[in-house]
Amino acid sequence: MRIVHVSQPVTAGVAEVVRQLATAQRDRGWAVTVVCPPAGWLPDHCRAAGVDVGAWPASRTPTLADLVRLRRTLRRLDPDVVHLHSSSAGLAGRLALRGRCPTLFQPHLWSFQSAPRPLRGPAVVWERWAARWTRHLVCVSDDELAAGRDAGIDAPAEVVCNGVDTDRLRPADRRAARRLLGLPPDVPIAVCVGRLAPLKGQDQLLAAWPAVHARVPDARLVLVGDGALGARWRATIPAATHDSVLWWGHSDEVAAHYAAADVVVVPSRAEGMALVPLEAMACGRSVVAFDVGGVRQSVAGAGAVLPAGDLPALADAVASRLRHPEVADREGRAGRGRAADLFAAAQATDRLCVLAEKAHTGAPG
Repeated sequence: MRIVHVSQPVTAGVAEVVRQLATAQRDRGWAVTVVCPPAGWLPDHCRAAGVDVGAWPASRTPTLADLVRLRRTLRRLDPDVVHLHSSSAGLAGRLALRGRCPTLFQPHLWSFQSAPRPLRGPAVVWERWAARWTRHLVCVSDDELAAGRDAGIDAPAEVVCNGVDTDRLRPADRRAARRLLGLPPDVPIAVCVGRLAPLKGQDQLLAAWPAVHARVPDARLVLVGDGALGARWRATIPAATHDSVLWWGHSDEVAAHYAAADVVVVPSRAEGMALVPLEAMACGRSVVAFDVGGVRQSVAGAGAVLPAGDLPALADAVASRLRHPEVADREGRAGRGRAADLFAAAQATDRLCVLAEKAHTGAPG
């Protein structure tokens, strides 16, 4: 079977999901091509894994030129199935194909949930319209599917939760990880992993951090990730330049950062189903997160799931686990078992392969 994955994001969670799936399908003997912007983490890792890559130099807001380029690329590749990832590919891909090829669409967070407020209504109208060109909708959490149904999106759909590599991401010695990273060996450490962007909410965590530090004076906060907003937050949020806050930037040793943590914090404003909680759980670390899309489904009892935007509750939950590491460690052990049982990458890729085969043969989803 010839399958093409289309993705505008080439970093972070969407890119990792695309890489996992493309590699698994290649291993099944399928002809797999990932079409995405030509430079970045995703094309580099796909090529290294022996997966074909097609260049699509698209922006986050696709233009008419982006649509035309994608249509030409898809005609040349002549796939049996096209799998579109995230809203930019979902827009351009479905306009380019208009149902002429079996099309899977995986939002990874609906466009109307991430768009500026004036554009949310038009985004809902578009998603309802484009459902006619969607053979199967793939949602990464029950919350994401419910949001789509509430918006009137009626395409056939299935929930396939994100998965992580639970063989590569495993519990590791905390002190050894801290030595590797050059972090203090004996102080309480909270870690937050993610690109520096409004939806990821690091500004909310920074606003709550003084209350954490007041209760745990020797605590440290490590922010792992890069993005354009880092400089703005450092200039406008007082806690951002405190000695207890370390701006790590991008890291290729993210598993070591999870291992070094006493607790992993996920202060997002919106998600489909974030990979960071799953990765932290696979590494045996407690998770404190706001109750946005997919978080309650993924974390359950492996940490604290808090009302979205409740900064006092966030500070309390983080400080409590830093002061009582035995509680955090118990939650981490529960999270490891949960990740291995429910969120191993192979489970997700197997289910997505079945959906692609059904789209190809026309079998009901």
